[in-house]
Amino acid sequence: MGEEVIVPESFEREQGCTEAEWLRWLPDAVHGHELARPAPDRAEVRVGAGRLRIDWKVLPPRRIAAIVLPRLHVGFAFGGVAEAERERFMKRFDLHLQRGGG
Repeated sequence: MGEEVIVPESFEREQGCTEAEWLRWLPDAVHGHELARPAPDRAEVRVGAGRLRIDWKVLPPRRIAAIVLPRLHVGFAFGGVAEAERERFMKRFDLHLQRGGG
């Protein structure tokens, strides 16, 4: 029995990766949906009859003792995408971005 996850129309996250990693992962993470890059820090994804706008900004790295972790601030904004379709899209998107098991 799958756990239902409510995906709002817009939300923000912090991703633990470099911008180069993010850009390398993004095409596969959108799993076949049309992807456009209208700006260096923005992507637009066709999701059904609607769209998803993804904006990101490089943050200063997080430092924990000798460990340095890269960070990105990422904003997601769906337009014209039903809740169930947002949930399906993000479930697969998140699965692709999981490290060590995605």
